[in-house]
Amino acid sequence: MADQVEGAINDLRQHRDCWVGEQPRWTVDDGGPGVFLRLMKADTTTMPARPLGLANLLTYGRIAAVPVVVGIMYGQSVLEGPLWLRWVALAVFIVAGITDFFDGYVARMWSQQSSLGRMLDPIADKLLVASCLLMLAVDETIKGPSLLAAVIILCREILVSGMREYLAELRVRLQVTQLAKWKTTLQLVAIGFLIAGEAGDRGFASLGLKASAPDGTGVVTLIGIILLWLSAVLTLYTGWDYMRAGLHHLVDE
Repeated sequence: MADQVEGAINDLRQHRDCWVGEQPRWTVDDGGPGVFLRLMKADTTTMPARPLGLANLLTYGRIAAVPVVVGIMYGQSVLEGPLWLRWVALAVFIVAGITDFFDGYVARMWSQQSSLGRMLDPIADKLLVASCLLMLAVDETIKGPSLLAAVIILCREILVSGMREYLAELRVRLQVTQLAKWKTTLQLVAIGFLIAGEAGDRGFASLGLKASAPDGTGVVTLIGIILLWLSAVLTLYTGWDYMRAGLHHLVDE
């Protein structure tokens, strides 16, 4: 009996990459204590685009906020503008970050899920996070060892995006996990503190609270750096989680 089962499994393995039109394919899962067969179908779910739906309009707004935040930060740091511009950049950034919650909420509550929103939502998050991290590195709010945390975040985002693009050709879609959503939230909070940066440090000091790190880093910037490292650790974990989920597809194909 065992020989027959093993023979059947080997035969299925030889044909596991077969795909005809929209037909499902059999895969073999022998990673656990028991060997079993499961039928896997490609994700061919289609949704309307709804380009003018409220949820997508919120996502457009988040994308539009990227050059605004970058421009304000560039004017303050590179062009040596007034420090209050940091508060303006932070206000725009907070509004953009809030849309990250509300676009998904509106899509679910008002049944506005769309193929366009599914594509644009993670892109908008990555554009906002990556552009702000680059500007924070330019003005040296992020410097020294903390640059490694920013590099980890950027490399993970590029890696996962590339893997998603490859798997999309195989009609396999990686679901966004709840932990990945918390990762994005933590990144946005960390970047918010860092955008406030020196302006926040001075505001904190004006209240008579002059706490700072041994190297002179103000308390607001220090909180941002700590949160950035925590989000980098979470980024590594979720990145590995996605890699593990998609690895068998990459190997099989």
